[in-house]
Amino acid sequence: MAGFLDRAKEQAQRGLNQGKQKIDEVQAQRTGGDLLKKLGAAYYAQQHGTGTPLDTQQALQALEAHIATNGDAFLHGGDQRG
Repeated sequence: MAGFLDRAKEQAQRGLNQGKQKIDEVQAQRTGGDLLKKLGAAYYAQQHGTGTPLDTQQALQALEAHIATNGDAFLHGGDQRG
């Protein structure tokens, strides 16, 4: 009986870990999408005279930092990293 409970506990822990990993991936994709939108908004504002090149550069740097940490899968809609 103890072996069965150990295996069940191990499977449950594995399931929790997989679920947490998926949540982390979804959150990283959502954050990447938000940063991409901010970059687009900063660029648009700059082009229309209501934003600055500095705002656009800061938004680009934030996006690039996110990509360096989490990959660029959110740009492709897939599970690619790099």
